[in-house]
Amino acid sequence: MHTILSINVGQPRTGTYGGGKAFRSGIFKDPVKGPVFLDFMGLEGDASADLVHHRGPDKAVCVLSNEHLDYWWKVSMQEVPPGFFGENFTIENLRETEIHIGDVFRIGEVEVQCSQPRQPCHNISKRFDDKSMADRVIDTGYTGYYLRVLKQGWVQSGDRLFPVHEDAERLTVDECNRVMFHDRNNLEAMRRVLAHPLLSESWKKSLVPVLARLEARTVSGSPGAP
Repeated sequence: MHTILSINVGQPRTGTYGGGKAFRSGIFKDPVKGPVFLDFMGLEGDASADLVHHRGPDKAVCVLSNEHLDYWWKVSMQEVPPGFFGENFTIENLRETEIHIGDVFRIGEVEVQCSQPRQPCHNISKRFDDKSMADRVIDTGYTGYYLRVLKQGWVQSGDRLFPVHEDAERLTVDECNRVMFHDRNNLEAMRRVLAHPLLSESWKKSLVPVLARLEARTVSGSPGAP
C-alpha cells in the first residue's frame, strides 16, 4: 500500500541561483500538517507563478516518489526534503515504472487519476543551483507525474492510496518519458502514447508534430531522426 508521506504547498516566491541571479517560481513548497482541501485545480494554499505550463485540471497534483529524494540527496550532496522538487505529494514507493496513465486511486474521500509525466524545467536546475539538473532528472526518469482530480475532498499526510482502477492499456509514466525524451524514432511507441485517451492533451501536443514527421519519413523512405 502506498502512503502520502508529505503534502507540500507554497505560493510563488523569489529564489536565487548562479551567484545571486533572481528567479520567481512556485517550486518552493513546504510540508503542511493537518487536512488540506483538494479541488479540481489543486490544493488549497498552493499556487504557481507560471499558469501556462503548470496547474490546471490535468496538473492538479504533482507527485514524486520518496526514493527519488533520497537519490538526489546522495548525488547532489545537499539536503533534499519533501517539497524540494515542487511536488505536492511525496509518496512512498510509487514510481514512474509502476503507475499507468489512467490509473485511479482513492485517498480518503478523494479520487485522483494519473494524467501525465512531469516535464522537468529550468526551475529545477535553479532550485539546485546546478544548470545540468533538469537534464539529469530526465536521464534518470525520476520526473514525477501529475494527477487530475475526479472527486474533490480533504487529504492529509499519512493517508493511503487505495487502487480503484488499473488502466487496461498499462501505459506507464516511464514509457511516456522514454518516448518524449529518448526514443523519438520509435513510430509504434509514439503511436501507442498518442492514442491513449486519458493522457493529457498538453503532453500529446508536443509529440503530434514529431509523429507527423516520423510518418512522413516512413512513407517517403527518407533517413534521419525528427
